[in-house]
Amino acid sequence: MSPALTGLLLQMAALLLFVGLDSITKAMTAHFPVPQLVFTRFLFHTLAVALVLGLTMGRLPWRSRAPVMQTVRSLTLVVANILFTIALSRIPLADAAAVSFAGPVLTVALAAWWLKEVVSLRRWIGVVVGFAGVLVALRPPFLTGEEAPDWAIILPLGTAAVFAVYQILTRRLAGVDDPRTTILHTGLAACLVTSLAQPFVWVPPSGEQWVMLALAGLFGASGHFLLIQAYSRAPASLLAPTSYTQLVWATLSSWLFFADDPDGWTLLGAGIIAVGGVIVAWPSRAAGVAQGR
Repeated sequence: MSPALTGLLLQMAALLLFVGLDSITKAMTAHFPVPQLVFTRFLFHTLAVALVLGLTMGRLPWRSRAPVMQTVRSLTLVVANILFTIALSRIPLADAAAVSFAGPVLTVALAAWWLKEVVSLRRWIGVVVGFAGVLVALRPPFLTGEEAPDWAIILPLGTAAVFAVYQILTRRLAGVDDPRTTILHTGLAACLVTSLAQPFVWVPPSGEQWVMLALAGLFGASGHFLLIQAYSRAPASLLAPTSYTQLVWATLSSWLFFADDPDGWTLLGAGIIAVGGVIVAWPSRAAGVAQGR
């Protein structure tokens, strides 16, 4: 199996875990404040990673060749999680997921500018189509003729912008640090920073709630480990569009667990975004999927 194809499969598995994380987080927003949810998510993420690495390596590979970049990457994830968690407390999961999918097209643009990856005209067309889909999913009144949606619908767009930076930093670090070092640092700074708010917001969880919070952290840790492995095998401009598969799982979760039926605008926007993703992801004859950088 080619490195690029392996990277694509790892990315898709990571996204399925992220939907599980988002589903648990949305359910828990009815019981806990956002800063606590973000803290516990990174707390269990860090504990799980430290335990696995300690058992398999006999030590924690905390020493990084790029500690500042690792810290910035971790903090971008904090911002992305705070914005998305606030959104989940107010709008359906499917709506939040659809709008957040500006992230992959932003990553393609950043990959061209920051990583100097070659992005063809066809992929740029896919980026434009993807943004058009995001506009539809946002349901602006001038387009729908309806009342403006909840203000929180804009927050996943902020999540998308921040997460695009996170993905690019992941790609940059893939050539600098061992993936195990990066996965350890993913939650470390995030956990330390969010812990500062806990004396002011903490709500004691029940036993069952502790299990759910821990499970969310495990899903996040596993997903990010797979994401790091994916970006060490394939270029960001190829991997980013596979994120659109997450729309399917997010819509199913929203319907099955929260009884939130996505409306026509959400489905239309998601469909357009997916088309843009396919345009971007479709390999050219000159540089097929196997030729990941």
